[in-house]
Formats: sequence, structure tokens, C-alpha cells
Amino acid sequence: MKNIDGAVDGPLAHSDDHVRAMALAVMRELPFDPTEEQLLLVVALAHFLLYAPERGVFLLTGYAGTGKTSVVGALVRALRGAQRPCVLLAPTGRAAHILADYSSHAAFTIHRKIYRQHSYGSDTFMLAENKLQNTLFIVDEASMIANATADGGAAFGSGRLLDDLVAYVYNGLGCRLLLMGDPAQLPPVGSAESPALSEKVLQGYGLAVYSMTLRQIARQASESGILANATALRQVMEEGTLVTPVLNVAEYPDIQAVSGEFLMEVLDDCYGRDGLEQTIVVTRSNRRATLFNTGIRNRILYREEELTGGDILVVAKNNYLWAEEYPELDFIANGDVLRVRRVRGDVERAYGLRFATVTVELPDHGGLEMDVKVVLDCLLGDTPALTQAQSECLFNEVWNELTGDRRERYRQLKQHPYFNALQVKYAYAVTCHKAQGGQWANVLVDMGGIAAEATTTLDYHRWLYTALTRARQRVFLINYLPQST
Repeated sequence: MKNIDGAVDGPLAHSDDHVRAMALAVMRELPFDPTEEQLLLVVALAHFLLYAPERGVFLLTGYAGTGKTSVVGALVRALRGAQRPCVLLAPTGRAAHILADYSSHAAFTIHRKIYRQHSYGSDTFMLAENKLQNTLFIVDEASMIANATADGGAAFGSGRLLDDLVAYVYNGLGCRLLLMGDPAQLPPVGSAESPALSEKVLQGYGLAVYSMTLRQIARQASESGILANATALRQVMEEGTLVTPVLNVAEYPDIQAVSGEFLMEVLDDCYGRDGLEQTIVVTRSNRRATLFNTGIRNRILYREEELTGGDILVVAKNNYLWAEEYPELDFIANGDVLRVRRVRGDVERAYGLRFATVTVELPDHGGLEMDVKVVLDCLLGDTPALTQAQSECLFNEVWNELTGDRRERYRQLKQHPYFNALQVKYAYAVTCHKAQGGQWANVLVDMGGIAAEATTTLDYHRWLYTALTRARQRVFLINYLPQST
């Protein structure tokens, strides 16, 4: 039974009746007794919601196991009970799915909520008008929000996602923003820091920043070896003196080192116990991901066909064509997970590439099924998607087949099924950036092939921290050699 009344003698003792009522409503939704730090957060959130200025933003940072998601989930349920509107957002479909699960409230990708197509069938999106009023926008996994034009980024608004998110939210009357994330995780690709978790960056928008960082590991998570090691990594990063991490794999049952010779046996056990979709290998490069994916399909799944029903894929590049007939899906995003239901017909060879038509399911979008064309050449490539040479060859050959003036050819190009075939890769093993925002029961972390000098960098510590915290139940460290550190 939660000790709600005891809070009156703590931080709530000096709060007014309105803050006290809202904070107690949030506490009633928590499934556990809050720590002192969590209680301070609840009170701070109540103050923010009731008294923040017009352009106020709450920046909630917290490390793995501190309970920030549990507190925000309780906040969402309390707001719903009080009939106060809120909108839940995340950078990826998978992260939005997880946010919806722990908050018991619908969640959307940022792109789907804040952008709309210029016109039907267009592959460019403009910033939508925020018609909501007095609404709290809660954005999880904010460390992933980029603010620089990346692959396909210019198709959306200004091409700067954080700029557009802020502009959208505060265009609504009385709307507020709550950004939450883990500063120890990897920042967006190509960035040294996560701009959405920077008070200075947020102040640059003219926002009044309210901030709090949770550091205390919640009691219900204190026995986890995964979190104990993640916490140790985070503390080293905060202190600033980086050495090769030495992980504690001896004292906890949920984290263990595995030599390469037993890798397939461990994977087989994980698949048998929890299923393909609850097990992931996280590695440092697309090349190593390809090696793992090949080995898993050949030696565990015994799949001789290049692509077959039951295969799990991850989208490697934003795609706008195949979602046109589905109002609930604006586009298929880089990082979206697909489950192959069936392969239709034989492999097609065209434009120097190989294609297949498949029926796929999108598990992070309500199990939506659709028929799509995919590029098979991406599946085992060492690059994130098609190479520049392959992309140029595809464009040139398709372009030369089209008729009409330049504008008409571009119109046809946007509807061309081969030019717009989905670029996908196997999803049994992925890079850490691809895994970010997701959670699995079992995470196998590939620690082989890493130069000794690389293990003393901030990038490596963030990579390892992010990889460890993708796991809900078990972590297996592949080829981890603590005696060598």
C-alpha cells in the first residue's frame, strides 16, 4: 500500500491546495511507494502544469532505473482522470508503442503528429497547425531528436525536427511541452550532444525551462545487474575520467559474459523462451550486423531462401509510396520494424538490382498489413542502405524510361514501385542507433572487434550504456574479456 498521506509532511507540506491535489492524484496512480526524489518530481510537475508561464517547458532527464517513465505514466493517467488533455509523442514508432504501453494512453510518432503532406501523394510534408488548447505534449526518448537535416530530413518542414516540434507545440493556445530522456544515451547520429536535452538550446527558443534529473535508482530496480552496470557507466561519464569499462558479471544473474562458441546456443535458448521479436543482437557496425544476421538465419533458423515468411526486417530509409493507401500511416520510417507474412512470386531483376514483392506486418503500428516491393540487395549490405552508386544507377535507369517534361517525370518517379521499393535489412542484429528507443527481453551485446583505444572514449561508454539499457530481463555480453581490461 502506497504511503500517500506521508507525503503531506514532505515536499507537499509547503504546497498550495491546487498543487497538493494534483500531486496526490499522480501518486495514487503510481504502482509503488515513490522515492523522495520521485516525490519531488511529482510536486515539480504539478507546479509546472498549474503555474508555468506561457512558453514554459519541463525538461525531465533521468537515468535507467530511476522511475521517470513510471512517474510520467502516472501523470498521464491522473490527467486523463481529471479530463485534462495530453498528447504523447516519441521519435520512432517502436518508442511510441512502448510509451503507450506504460502510460495506458495512445502515443504517436512526432512526425505523424506535427507534419502533414503538402498534397495527396506528395513526399514532402509541411508543419501542421496545432489546433489544440491547454494541452500537455509529452515527448519520450528526446535524446534521439535531431536538429540537423539528415537523410530525408528536408522532406519534413524545415528539416530541423526540434525547431519544428517547438514551433508546433507553442503555436497552440496554452499548450506546454514536457521533454524526457536519458542524457547518457547516444545522441543523434552526427551530433556530439542531444539538443532536446540541452537547457541552453531550449532557452534559445525563448522558453522558460523547468528541469529535473533523476539519479536515485528505484528500490524495485536495485537488484538488477543490468542497471547496476549501467549506473556505473553513467557515473564514470559524469565524472569525466574515462577508462575501459570493467563490467560486473559475477554477482548478478541477469547479465553474463558469453564466448563466441556458445553464442548460437544462447540465441537458440532466447528464441525458444521468448521468441524472435524479444531477442536482439546489438553491434557496432552494419558490417558486423550483417555477419550476425547471416549466421542466425543459416545456423539457427535454417532459412535457405533469401527472404521468407517469418523474417523480421528493419527499414533502412524513409519511404512515402507504400503508406499512401493507409490514412493511419503517413510514411514508413527509417527504423520501423516489419514482419514478413509471405513472399509473393519470384525475385525480379531490374535496374541492376533484385526486388521481391512481399506482404509485411508493422507490429509497432497496430499490426497493419500491406503489400510492398523491397530491394533484396540491402539485406546483407555493409552500408546502412543502398550505396550511392546503386542509388544513382537506379535513379538514372528509371528516369530514362519516363516520358514527358521534367515536372511530369518527377511526378511519375514518386509513384514508381521499383524506384520507391523499401530498403530493408534483417533485424536479428542491428547497430545501437537502430536499437535505440526499443526494448527487448534479451539483448546480446557484441563486444568483439573493438580497438582498445576506442573503449576509453565517451562515444563507447554511451554506446555500451545504450545497448545495456535496451534489455528488460537479460543481457549477454558476447566475447567480453574482463581480464584484458
